[in-house]
Amino acid sequence: MFGLFKKKKTPPTFAPLRTDMHCHLLPLVDDGSKSLEESLEVLQTMKEVGFEEVRLTPHYQYPRFPNREDDILERYKNFCDEVSRNRGDKELPQLKGVTGEYRIDDGFQEHVDRGQLLTYHFADPKRGSAKGLLLLELSLHQPVMGFDEIIFERQMEGYDIILAHPERYPYFSSHSEKLDQMKEQGVYFQANILSLDGFYGEEARKKAFEFIANGWIDFLGTDMHNVMYAQGLRHAAQNKKIIQLLEREEFENKNLVEQ
Repeated sequence: MFGLFKKKKTPPTFAPLRTDMHCHLLPLVDDGSKSLEESLEVLQTMKEVGFEEVRLTPHYQYPRFPNREDDILERYKNFCDEVSRNRGDKELPQLKGVTGEYRIDDGFQEHVDRGQLLTYHFADPKRGSAKGLLLLELSLHQPVMGFDEIIFERQMEGYDIILAHPERYPYFSSHSEKLDQMKEQGVYFQANILSLDGFYGEEARKKAFEFIANGWIDFLGTDMHNVMYAQGLRHAAQNKKIIQLLEREEFENKNLVEQ
């Protein structure tokens, strides 16, 4: 009888998002995970805090990370096999595809010219373009001349654009006319969850919440790289302001499907 009055179990903090659409857990391709073991440990943490699915987004950044899409797809296939063989009794999110975080830099046009850009898609086939959603990032230090024109050109080619973590770019403010213009153009914005917890400093934290208040943020991503980031994610999962945010705001993460 008394069991009827048991307190309902609270779901993990990030369960409302269901899907993480930005992380660097494909080992040894960028500045993210350095081993299968590290990826497994981080994935386990992500499952514990509420993520059911994970989409990997290795860097395409010239000349630091000169990755090619065909090689990344092969590495991803092998990684999935390795995870399956070595997961043991660990509870992990499902791996739901690999896309990429493309830096707008001197090597970006080469990826465009090859025509192999890896993208997301919305679950609803009536939403978005046939070529899908392309995750782009800018320099974390200074703006690239003409980046807005490059983004517009990709839209004209039939891609939808997601701009990664605009709160981390020091040259954008919460009153940025450039960001406001991009939103008017139909560009989606993705904020980093760890920004909301101060992982990248107070300025990024403040802007992340302001951008959400502006109605600019469509997606949240972990931007997981390694065990240190996973520790930060655990800390963020206890942040009452983030918990309250997820209770009142809807984000697009759960509306994505495999490319």
